[in-house]
Amino acid sequence: MTTPPPQPATPTRAHSFNSAAAQYAANRPSYPPALLDAIEALAARPLTGAKVIDVGAGTGIATALLRERGADVLAVEPGDGMTAEFRRAHPHIPIVRGDGNALPVATASADFLTYAQSWHWTDTARSVPEALRVLRPGGALALWWNTEALDVPWIVEAADRAERYLGIDQVVEKSGSGARAASTLAADPSGRLAFDRRQVRWSRRVPVDTHLANIGSHSAFLVLGEERTAEFFAEERGHLLQTFPDGIVEETYVVDLLVATCS
Repeated sequence: MTTPPPQPATPTRAHSFNSAAAQYAANRPSYPPALLDAIEALAARPLTGAKVIDVGAGTGIATALLRERGADVLAVEPGDGMTAEFRRAHPHIPIVRGDGNALPVATASADFLTYAQSWHWTDTARSVPEALRVLRPGGALALWWNTEALDVPWIVEAADRAERYLGIDQVVEKSGSGARAASTLAADPSGRLAFDRRQVRWSRRVPVDTHLANIGSHSAFLVLGEERTAEFFAEERGHLLQTFPDGIVEETYVVDLLVATCS
């Protein structure tokens, strides 16, 4: 393969999703009902009837699930493109512009503060105090990431191929930046929050095109450029069809969940 391109800085990657919001919404995996059960169990309170602020809501994948569970949800999202896609898909769910470093909500206004795939984009020196400000006594901060199950051979092989092409540690990347953030130390280096951790394993079966579009919606590929991405995916499609000759890929995930309850 050709020489790997240099990877852009984190701010560039963080904003890259706005140009691919529709692709993100159509192809990213959702979350299993067992995840919401686990959030409630660790928080020792139900989501139904709770005031939830979903931060870094993106296109609303997690926000919609929280609302379906019966929560009163407000979405917070910094990006133009993601916000526009959210409003198109979920016109009846309120959304405001902002991020976890400076939440545009009142003090002690939330029972839950949730971050689906988004806590690692925050500055914990600012987002931790903001979480403590916004949560009511007994409220819970819930952080989670869909990480790929790296005990599945074909997933490890695919990660290795992408790593070589991108010139980055793709095993970490494909576990999500959350794989780093989901340690309690990384999630809150200040030690002000006491997290409990749980993992929820699940899978979905999708056409190979959906699988590739999902991968393409990750920031490492969004900043790569269409030509380089297409070059990689043309070869990757061949590898996948050797493993899944019927064209249906079984993606296996482990949702990494951290929940801290505030006194």
